Amino acid sequence: MYMALIFIRTAIIFITLLFVMRLMGKSQIGEMQPFEFVITLVIAELACIPMADTSIPILYGIVAIVAIFILHQIVVLLDLKFNPMKAVICGRPSLVITREGIDEYQLKKNNLDVSDLVESMRTAGYFNLDDVYYGLYEANGSFSALAKENITQSLAVTLIDVGKVNKHNMEICKLTNGDLQNFLKEQSVKLKKVLVMTVDGNGRVYFQERGKPYKILQMEIKGKW
Repeated sequence: MYMALIFIRTAIIFITLLFVMRLMGKSQIGEMQPFEFVITLVIAELACIPMADTSIPILYGIVAIVAIFILHQIVVLLDLKFNPMKAVICGRPSLVITREGIDEYQLKKNNLDVSDLVESMRTAGYFNLDDVYYGLYEANGSFSALAKENITQSLAVTLIDVGKVNKHNMEICKLTNGDLQNFLKEQSVKLKKVLVMTVDGNGRVYFQERGKPYKILQMEIKGKW
């Protein structure tokens, strides 16, 4: 009897959740805004309690879920009607790549680093930092980019990330610390001043000092991939 009661309560909560999530719109099952993500987490927690604890009237769980739905609709209304409120609730897109290169300030503002950006670009289908004119993180966290007409056809690996050398990628390229230091000396740049340095299988280097536009250079590498 107890198991049957749990089953019935779970079915009722499931149907209620399904109905409420459908009312909230497609963004709830796709890429969500921050407030939508929070609401989804809260609803999930509220649904679990009455399903598992038979001492709590199931009506309480349904009322709580409906209350969250009403709050969601109020936030959506504010989002649509008042532009300043939209920025507060959902945030703004952040332009992290410009024609001058990576904007380190925008990365830090969003608690990201160069490796996060490189990973987002690879996920989007861009394997070199200069494959795009502009790159930005949308308010929902997704990455968007305006691609160049001709993108490079070789995978780039990161050698320097905010002044730190990636030893694993150095081994892939079969470069020594001496090779890297000589390259930096040619550019009259100290290691700690380098925001990012990548190199592809053809020796094509993406090089950007902190606070300066990026440069495309060439270096000799022994490794191939």
